[in-house]
Amino acid sequence: MANGFSLTAAGDVLFRCPFDPVTLAQLRLIRPRGSWQARLNGWLFPFEAVQLLKNQFGDYFPIDGDLQAWLEAVDHPLPPLPTHPDLVAAADLNAPLSDGRVLLRHQRAGVRWLLARRGAVLADEMGLGKTLTALAAARSLLRCSDSRLLVVAPVALHDHWRREALSLELAPQLISWARLPKEPPPAGVVLVVDEAHFAQNLDSKRSQALLRLARHPRIRAVWLLSGTPIKNGRPIQLLPLLMAIGHPLARDRRAYEELFCNGHWREAGSRMVWDCQGASRLEELQRLLRPQLLFRRKAHCLDLPPKLRCFRPVVLAVSQQKRLDQMLQQRVENYRQRVAAGLVRSDAESLALLTAMRRLTALQKLPAALSLVQQLRASGEAVVLFSSFVAPLVQLERLLGGELLTGQVPLPQRQQRLLRFQAGTSDLLLATYGVGGIGLGLQRASQVVLLERPWTPGDAEQAEDRCHRLGSKGTVTSHWLQLGSADALIDGLILSKADRIELVLAGKRRQLQRQPLARMLNELLQE
Repeated sequence: MANGFSLTAAGDVLFRCPFDPVTLAQLRLIRPRGSWQARLNGWLFPFEAVQLLKNQFGDYFPIDGDLQAWLEAVDHPLPPLPTHPDLVAAADLNAPLSDGRVLLRHQRAGVRWLLARRGAVLADEMGLGKTLTALAAARSLLRCSDSRLLVVAPVALHDHWRREALSLELAPQLISWARLPKEPPPAGVVLVVDEAHFAQNLDSKRSQALLRLARHPRIRAVWLLSGTPIKNGRPIQLLPLLMAIGHPLARDRRAYEELFCNGHWREAGSRMVWDCQGASRLEELQRLLRPQLLFRRKAHCLDLPPKLRCFRPVVLAVSQQKRLDQMLQQRVENYRQRVAAGLVRSDAESLALLTAMRRLTALQKLPAALSLVQQLRASGEAVVLFSSFVAPLVQLERLLGGELLTGQVPLPQRQQRLLRFQAGTSDLLLATYGVGGIGLGLQRASQVVLLERPWTPGDAEQAEDRCHRLGSKGTVTSHWLQLGSADALIDGLILSKADRIELVLAGKRRQLQRQPLARMLNELLQE
C-alpha cells in the first residue's frame, strides 16, 4: 500500500505514512481529529481536516487524483446563494401548483426551514407530504442558481417522485439506492435523499456511497427525508445521516459513540471489541440535533382522524398448541444438531428460536386473520395486511383473493396491483413490510392488520402510516394479532424502543424501561 493521501469510499481522507513519533504527534493535533484504522493501514480523517493535513504534510506525501479533484473544487467554490428571504420569495409558497393543489401550512413552514439549511434531516411523520416540501424548497434553489436536482429514492417510488415534480414543473435526475454515483453531475447540485434510513449502517457500501456523494464540494444542499431516522432506537443509526448533512456532532465519530451510544470496550472471547450499540444522554442528543433535524407529528399539522391500535389475542385449541410446541421443539433440536456439527454459532440459539417461533406462529394465526379480514370486508372496509413472511401471505391470497405485494413480484406487476387496490377494484392488499411498508400511499384503507410485528418500531410505524396520512377519510385502526411469548416479546421491544425514539426526536421525557435483549430471549427460552 502506497504512502500518501487518498479518498475513501465514504468521502473521508485516508493518510498512510511510515511510523514516525514526530509525524504521529503532529497527526494527533489535527482537528477534526482522525483515528488509526488497522484494516486500512492508515489514519482516517473527515474531509474537513484536509486543508490542515495538506498544509502539514502535502509537501512530503502524494495526493491521489480523486482527492485532488475535490481539493480543486474547494479552491474554486460555487457562487454564493441569495439570502434566505430572497430564497423564500423565489419559492412562491402561496402560488397554486400546476395540478391545482396548494402547499399546506406545515409544508410552507418546512420549505422555509429547509431553505435556511444546507444540510438537514426532514423527519416528519409518514403522510405529511415530505416529497412535495423538499421539491418546493429545491425549486427555489434551482431558480436562484445554476444547479441541478438529484433525487435518491427506491426504484418503486420513482414514479411518485416524477408525478410530484411535474406538479412543480421540475425534472429531477432520479437514481436508485443501488446505483449511487461516485461523482455528482457538473455544476452545483441539490441532493434530496428519500428513505434516508436506508443508510443507517456506516459499514455498508450503500451508506458509504451516499456519504461520498453528499460530501462532494459541488453539493449545494443535502436534504435527507425519513419518517424513521432512528428506526431501532439506537443513536448509532443516526450517525451516517449526521455525517451526510455535515452536522458538527459527526465530525468526531469516537466522541459521538462515547457520549450518545454508550461506547465502551468489552471482552468478546479472547479479544476486546468496541461496543457502541447502546444509548446514553438522549435528552442532550435531542437538544443538539434540533437545529438540523425537523420532526413533526401529523396530530400537530393536520386535522386527521385518529389512529388506533387494537391488540387481538389469538388462543389456540389444546391440540393446536401441542402441535405448535412439537414443531418448535423439532426446530430447536435441528438447530442444536447443526451447532454440534459446527454449521452455525451456538450463541445464536435464542435468536434462532425466536425467528422460528415468529414464523410458525404467523402460520398458526392464519384462521384468526382469515376471520378478521372477512369480517372487515363484509362491513365494506378496505383492508391492508402486513407480514414479515411470504408463506402466510400466499396462503391468504389463495383463500381470500386480493392483491399480493412481495419482493418476488416484479416491479411493474406491483404497480398494477397497487393501482387496482387504490382504484377500488380490490378491497384487500397483502404485503410484506419490506415492499408494502415503504413510501406507498394506501390511504384508501382504514383497516390495517399486522399478522406479526417486525423487530423495529420504525417498520411497524411505516406500515401503519401507509394508510394514516393525507387523504385518510376516517379513523385508521391497526389490528395487532398476538399469539404466545414470541409476539409478547417483540411487541414489548417495539413499545420500549418507541419510547427511546420519542425522546431523541421529540424530546419528551419518559421513564425508559430497558432490558438487554439477550436476557429477554433467555427468559423466553426458559418458557
